[in-house]
Amino acid sequence: MDSAEFSRDPYPLLAALRARGPVQRIGTGNGRTTWVVTGWAEARAALADARLSKDTARYFADRPSGRNLAPAVSRTMLATDPPEHGRLRKLAMTAFTPAAVARLEPRIREIAAELADALAARGSADLMEGFAVPLPIAVISELLGVPESDRAAVRQWSNELFAAADPDTVDRASHSLSDYMTQLIAARRAAPGHDVLSGLIAARDASDRLSEPELVSLAVLLVVAGHETTTHLIGNGMLALLQDDALRACLAAEPALLPAAVEELLRYDAPITMATFRYATEPIDLGGARIAAGDVVLVSPGAANRDPAQFTAPDAVRLDRPGRTDRGERADRPGGHLSFGHGPHHCLGAPLARVEGRIAFEVLLTRFPDMRLAAEREDAPEWRRTRLMRGLARLPVTLGR
Repeated sequence: MDSAEFSRDPYPLLAALRARGPVQRIGTGNGRTTWVVTGWAEARAALADARLSKDTARYFADRPSGRNLAPAVSRTMLATDPPEHGRLRKLAMTAFTPAAVARLEPRIREIAAELADALAARGSADLMEGFAVPLPIAVISELLGVPESDRAAVRQWSNELFAAADPDTVDRASHSLSDYMTQLIAARRAAPGHDVLSGLIAARDASDRLSEPELVSLAVLLVVAGHETTTHLIGNGMLALLQDDALRACLAAEPALLPAAVEELLRYDAPITMATFRYATEPIDLGGARIAAGDVVLVSPGAANRDPAQFTAPDAVRLDRPGRTDRGERADRPGGHLSFGHGPHHCLGAPLARVEGRIAFEVLLTRFPDMRLAAEREDAPEWRRTRLMRGLARLPVTLGR
């Protein structure tokens, strides 16, 4: 699953696994028993099952590793179980409520328009470099108080954290990002602002609801998770739209359809191929498989979102899927895509990602109605080489009028 072909198109392999059964044992070469969950119903159940722990520190306590990840990266909120997870999540979630995100919408639209202005000065561009990457980076950086002069470095370290082929690069990036956030916290403590990071520092210092390592870890998680998935929602979504002239024209003519389009594009090409690490704390029966205590379980939202048992014509983009969940997701049957997860670890930043995606598509489709994929072979879209994330490294386009 780390091959260039899998990065380019993981869906044939995921479909083949799912055809053998919704939960399959795979070989990893590390001596651990690992299961991949590809069925929608089984994935949704696994994501909410308290018997599947995310506590990596406990799992690896008696399994020595040669890795040198910074604790702020290896022990984030994503690698904790209740009650610690709930305590940390509660401290961060006020910044990402629908009401809080709605207040950010004018600024998001302003940033998107500025980026579109810069693109308009050129006849062609890499849409990732020129728009899909800088928009979410700018939004989460302003939210956290990351100075503009530091954002390129933060982006680089974040990108390196997902480098599949080079563990040393990942480890170095983890320490660089951790050290940077430690320094930024010190600066914000000395001169507080109105940003989310200053609020977390106040919560830490006033009532000791956070330890200092937890504060650094939460800051690292928010800055990384706050832009990576949104970048790939925009990039993957625009690639799908650029391959469908009729759908692109429909959305340009009817912006009211954009919220539904965001949900369908999240389903069709999820920014997350594989969810983060889980392991069974006791024997579990799931999808006809008997998972033993200690087994690793990898849930694949990318596979689950294309499960034909849940979605009709799952390999096609369709805005007319009936049904709606309480979060607005559209599906053929009750329950929508799993791109933001499910259960206690449901993505904290989902409301922000949805608004950024909607605004991004609206601005690009309205401003550049004649945008097309670059025609030259050497300018073909290029996919990032990473197992967890599903996203483009380059998306060359011609902008037209």
